[in-house]
Amino acid sequence: MHHSPHQSGSLFGPGGSRKYLNVFELRRFVAAALRAPPKIRLFCLLLRWTGARISEVLALVPRSIDYEAGVVSIVTLKRRKPGIVRQVPIPPWLVTELTSVFKLKSAQRDPHLAARRLWRWSRTTAWRYVKAIMIQAGIVGMQAMPKGLRHGFGVGAIRAKVPLTLLQRWLGHASLRSTAVYLDVSGAEEQEIARRMWRGL
Repeated sequence: MHHSPHQSGSLFGPGGSRKYLNVFELRRFVAAALRAPPKIRLFCLLLRWTGARISEVLALVPRSIDYEAGVVSIVTLKRRKPGIVRQVPIPPWLVTELTSVFKLKSAQRDPHLAARRLWRWSRTTAWRYVKAIMIQAGIVGMQAMPKGLRHGFGVGAIRAKVPLTLLQRWLGHASLRSTAVYLDVSGAEEQEIARRMWRGL
């Protein structure tokens, strides 16, 4: 199924509505997630810091998390070729909390536990939890959905000068064209350029 680039490839909906969470919404989302019970909190924080899809985080097992290297191994679910794994670094404090809440050190030593999903929720349940956190964070509109976190991750990475090829790997895109959509957003740099222009005028 092919979409026109404007339909699925754009970060804006009809009338210019945003499909991504901006930096302020991401901060509020994290603050609301930090008040949630441990498993909901960690699920939301992983979505925020990996840019992964809901189904990809749901598929994580104890051995997906390398607490020494500080990376999460995510099986990319949207590719035609199955079994493509990408490693995404996550903040050290998040590694620590995942290790402690899910008792990763002992779980990884037990072959049965090491392969058991960390979150045994359905996709609908996970979606509902994320949506509830967004409501608590006062996030409304087109961007108030799990995909908005993924897009927010992409936009934030571009603003932080993450190379496009690295972001492509982190997001698990088959084509660099999919990742390049994040370059279109009027970023902090454009605001800065505009301010210089206004001063010059």
